Amino acid sequence: MQTKKRVKVFIDDASQPVGDFLPPVNFQLDTTKLTDGEHSLKIIANSSDGIEGIRVIPFTVRNGPQIDVDGLKDNEVVDESIDLTINAYGSESQEQFLVSGSETPKAVPSWLWVLLIGFVSWGIFYLVSNVVV
Repeated sequence: MQTKKRVKVFIDDASQPVGDFLPPVNFQLDTTKLTDGEHSLKIIANSSDGIEGIRVIPFTVRNGPQIDVDGLKDNEVVDESIDLTINAYGSESQEQFLVSGSETPKAVPSWLWVLLIGFVSWGIFYLVSNVVV
């Protein structure tokens, strides 16, 4: 007697499944063969009674380098010219880790400058009012 229990796995809107299994399924999805961007995993399962169930799971593939842009946010309204800092980093080299280029440089926050100026000003005031007298 042949069982009707089957699990078929599809990527995106493909007509051919990437796998056709008997449950339970242990499946390894190789995303290196997919382009970076939005995809979906579609699973069709048939019960022993022949009833079909479908589950679609959306996911995002990012095998390429991480791209970081400083100076422009998503859907931001801009005018005239803007300064951008663009950095792309990933795991190209497995043997060594290069510190250069692995982080996107950021400007010192303005609140830190205000705090530093306030502390230095207080120090000068303290010296002038207590030591010079």
